[in-house]
Amino acid sequence: MEKETIIEKVQSHTPVILGSESFSKYSVLIPLVQREDELHVVFEVRSMELRRQPGEVCFPGGRIDPCDHDEKNAAIRETVEELGIARESISQVMPIDFLLSPYGMIVYPFTGFIDDFHSITPNSSEVGEIFTVPLSYFLNTAPRIYKVHFRAEPEEGFPMELLVGGENYQWRPRQLDEYFYLYKDRVIWGLTARILSHFTDLLKK
Repeated sequence: MEKETIIEKVQSHTPVILGSESFSKYSVLIPLVQREDELHVVFEVRSMELRRQPGEVCFPGGRIDPCDHDEKNAAIRETVEELGIARESISQVMPIDFLLSPYGMIVYPFTGFIDDFHSITPNSSEVGEIFTVPLSYFLNTAPRIYKVHFRAEPEEGFPMELLVGGENYQWRPRQLDEYFYLYKDRVIWGLTARILSHFTDLLKK
């Protein structure tokens, strides 16, 4: 291959996260609503009929579909579908930092404002119930953080003999921080809590 061809191909390439084409891509919205003279965060409790993570607390959101113009559009669409509100009742939708999940997902979080809390009519096929928590609670409460440790287990037939050290190769240990917020009888944890912690850190800068 000629030098000029290499230069042309590399210069015309737009860098992305290596391997991201195989990642599942999701968008979520941190919905803020005015209640009782202060801003609240709206949460969903996933329907017990759902196959994945039934009964867990989450933000409105879901997988980005081919019909979505972009990540923001996906977050709005999912919020409209799950909370049963008009698209026009969601305003000031803004992105925060996206998240690479160790489980093969890229999550694009946004925040935005819902004009009228009482207009929310949850989609019962996806949402068991909704509840709100004052934003001030998260601004004043640090999450609990616990570590989950992972151990490398090469599959059968893995060519250990090709590694320096062979069977005694020292795999790098991995660990994952899991975030928890406990509010009254609610447990908010996992990616939802991690995104929420980042959001509040951003607000406190």
